[in-house]
Amino acid sequence: MLKDVNAQLEILLRGTVDLVTREEFTKKLTKSVKEKKPLRVKLGLDPTAPDIHIGNAIPIHKLRAFQSLGHTAVLIIGDYTATVGDPSGVNKTRPMITHDKVLENARTYLAQAGKILDLNKTEVVYNSKWFEKMTFHDVISLTSKMTVARMMERDDFTKRFHAGTPISVHEFIYPLMQGYDSVMVKSDVELGGTDQLFSLLAGRDLQKDSGMEPQIALTTPLLEGTDGNKKMSKSLGNYIGVTESPHEMFGKAMSIPDNLMHKYFELVTDLPAAEIEPLLDVRHTHPRTAKVILAKNIISRYHDEKAAEAAALEFDRVFKEHALPDVIPDFCIPENEFTNNAIWIARLIVLCGFASTNSEARRLIAQGGVSINNEPIQDSTLNIKIAPGSILKVGKRRFARLVY
Repeated sequence: MLKDVNAQLEILLRGTVDLVTREEFTKKLTKSVKEKKPLRVKLGLDPTAPDIHIGNAIPIHKLRAFQSLGHTAVLIIGDYTATVGDPSGVNKTRPMITHDKVLENARTYLAQAGKILDLNKTEVVYNSKWFEKMTFHDVISLTSKMTVARMMERDDFTKRFHAGTPISVHEFIYPLMQGYDSVMVKSDVELGGTDQLFSLLAGRDLQKDSGMEPQIALTTPLLEGTDGNKKMSKSLGNYIGVTESPHEMFGKAMSIPDNLMHKYFELVTDLPAAEIEPLLDVRHTHPRTAKVILAKNIISRYHDEKAAEAAALEFDRVFKEHALPDVIPDFCIPENEFTNNAIWIARLIVLCGFASTNSEARRLIAQGGVSINNEPIQDSTLNIKIAPGSILKVGKRRFARLVY
């Protein structure tokens, strides 16, 4: 364990927003060093989807930073909290998902978190361990720990209430459940995004109520997606997935808006701050060169440096020389999709996974982003006959070799 508390603080507070409180955190770190006893650092993950993107991964990397300094990483898999649904940042009640679906998602979540954490040194706990044993009396007792007035201090609840948007009672239970996790694992520090602050503070309150020393609440920023506008989200298509191919990662990283470069360098790379500033100074580094360095660093985090270099070369070859990628995935068109040996172009784009709906596919065509064998497709109503081996291109970096 690093004995210099100030050095630990510098590492652990990089790219963070809220710290409740710095004085308490410093005391905990000092005591930890003196007694040679690692802090218990908690991060909860609700597996509401099967994959993690680099925005989701920010607090996981922060947990890894604690782990690398010798502290104990406690990863809560929220198989029970996920069925309730985190109300953070939403303007309507989330649909509840089944426990079986959550467990299915949890398998891939854990595997992907293992690309960042040393799972052999991580305490992995499913919160069903205690929640499935609770009686209704226990639930009533837990809800008595917080008033409705206190709950309405939460910004998203307040906005929904004043807008006349329904708030279900079970949503009030979520922050209490997350806080109860902190009591059960006796966490010294809890990590989360800025939208999780209320729940992290609820954990402090419940720990105090249980006679425990309250945990430190430490938040990391939410990351805007590659569109530079909305929060990174798989449903919005503005994400970079941690299991995506180096080629796909590189292309997406090169589309990140210039005004977000500093935030991305700080939050999704391990480059020291002293190296980041010259990269963002146009007097020293061309913006495109800086973006290439960013893309390589993202890929190196989840693959390796060799893969990052190969992706950079491939990107230049495809987009500078207008060549085809070395590897193009085959897509076999199901026979039942053909009518008179032809297929609707919008439907083909959806089948290949390049659009989620026919409407989205039509928009891509209207924007001039679709071609077959380098021939632009401009009519979204077109039914086309496909020669085996034809290359469908959608956007700048999505290709499929069509077979049947």
